[in-house]
Amino acid sequence: MRDTRESRLLLVLLIAIAFALITVDIRAGEESPVDGARQAAAAVFGPVEKGVATAVDPVAHAIGAVRDSGERHNRIAVLEKQNAALKAKLGSDDQTRSRIHELDEMLKRAGAGQYGIKGAEVIAIGAAQGFSWTVTIDAGSKDGIERDMTVLNGDGLVGRVSTVGPDTATVVLANDPDFTVGTRLEKTGELGFATGQGDRALSVQMLNGKAKVSPGDRLVTFGSRGNKPFVPGVPIGEVVKVDPSRGDLTRTVWVRPFVGFSRLDIVGVVVMPPREDPRDAVLPPKPEAPKPAPTVTVTVTPSGSASVPGKPADD
Repeated sequence: MRDTRESRLLLVLLIAIAFALITVDIRAGEESPVDGARQAAAAVFGPVEKGVATAVDPVAHAIGAVRDSGERHNRIAVLEKQNAALKAKLGSDDQTRSRIHELDEMLKRAGAGQYGIKGAEVIAIGAAQGFSWTVTIDAGSKDGIERDMTVLNGDGLVGRVSTVGPDTATVVLANDPDFTVGTRLEKTGELGFATGQGDRALSVQMLNGKAKVSPGDRLVTFGSRGNKPFVPGVPIGEVVKVDPSRGDLTRTVWVRPFVGFSRLDIVGVVVMPPREDPRDAVLPPKPEAPKPAPTVTVTVTPSGSASVPGKPADD
């Protein structure tokens, strides 16, 4: 059709008629005057639609089959992951025994110090949270965890709670370079301040520059005002090196922490401090030095009747 004035008027007229029929059909409902025309159109075009639908159905089924297959594959993958997670959670017998031992040792330390603790599991390490030495535990404010609470395990001081969420909390480890805790030397009670050194021994500044300190001496936490962030008596570590005294007001010693920060698993957050300072009660007994084996001396006395080779016994 050529684009003329008459063709444009015809197009406008057809559009107007179409809108009018649609309006009448909607308002009339089931008694629409165009219902007969609709039925006639259905009778004409119905077989064609059915044929097209029959031709398209196999493709639709194939697409559905592929989609269902993908969903089944996803379900299988999910089940496999769940099984793997369950196996990992149960662990081997050796791992289970190891975790039971860790829990038992932690409860012994808590009992010796009269600490009220909330058990938790380490679920993430600090690489995802920055460059500091931190871990995330699966206990938070819903479990009574608060900021600046002491964290320990069966070996000793782990760190302190730095941030708290509803279900998790972040713990700054005692070997973090920004971590400082007051210390007290076993037996003598000499005080100092320990600072984290990453994967090296802790640096401890003894307040008394003339303090008698030797390798093998052990330190515990001195405690903080109001028991936050540190309760007293938690084992810290063992002295491995003592810098020579130069007459300074302070003295530096190097302490190997009892806790292995790279293999943390089960920890306890001290939610209730002890009624009194446990002093050295939380430290395990020192192993006894092995007794030297008795020396057996065998004395051989020559016999007068012994014969000399090559000579008769009578000679």
